[in-house]
Amino acid sequence: MADIPDHLLKRSAERRKALGLPAKDGDAVDEASSDAPAEAGVEVPAVEPAAPGEGPAPAVDPPAGGGESKGGVPAHLLERAARRRAALAGGEDGAAVPAAAGAGGTATATATRTIATPTATGPGGHTQRLLTVVKSGSIQQTKAEAQDKVHTWPHLLVVEFACVLAMMATLLIFSALVRAPLLSLADVNQTPNPSKAPWYFLGLQELLTMFHPMVAGVTIPGMGLFMLMVAPYVDKNPSHKPNDRKFMISMFTIFLMFWAVLVIIGSFFRGTGFNFVFPWKDGIFFEL
Repeated sequence: MADIPDHLLKRSAERRKALGLPAKDGDAVDEASSDAPAEAGVEVPAVEPAAPGEGPAPAVDPPAGGGESKGGVPAHLLERAARRRAALAGGEDGAAVPAAAGAGGTATATATRTIATPTATGPGGHTQRLLTVVKSGSIQQTKAEAQDKVHTWPHLLVVEFACVLAMMATLLIFSALVRAPLLSLADVNQTPNPSKAPWYFLGLQELLTMFHPMVAGVTIPGMGLFMLMVAPYVDKNPSHKPNDRKFMISMFTIFLMFWAVLVIIGSFFRGTGFNFVFPWKDGIFFEL
């Protein structure tokens, strides 16, 4: 249980004293100045306060029998309870409350007591009570909200490292199985026929056979690259499902098929003089 400061315990004890409730363990109240019952097991009857406009409640006489106990309750506790009931019933300053004399005697004098009516009420006239003190650390949020993020290591780097190993293994096996000898030395007096660019440039070379060099070398490739750069800003869907990214998949498929078709035509369907031929009829004019 959280530690309650002393001043709060004192305020709680004073409030309980004003309401006529029994004191709790740990309440810091001066026993000499307390009017509430201190012994355990003594029940103080609750008396409702007087309604507005009514006079003060009549004084409660002490129990008969002088200082003798009644029902097992000591006389001084009965006297204190009588004074408390009179105070809660609307007793004013200077109200005379009969007091019991010493043990074995009769009530021969009246004691006057000044009692202050409790006025500490909250909104709407409700009385406020201190229940407990909760430390700020016990109500703070200790668990952060879930975020759609992953760490670079190991989630990303492990996948990239596996891809690098797979690519290196593929290149190693391909170079060991495929025979790709170097060509003879270049002769400035004899140009190969057909003279083809490397496979990654055959698409541009194929475009040069169809359009003007300005259109084939600058306009068409530039438009293709520009569309690929703009596509992520047009389709901002963060989903990774193909059914949710139809625009992006369509754009990339068109670009890939367009370039792949040009490379295949330039590699296998162009023969002597870079003329169109059928590879199954005239042969393949392409070397790795």
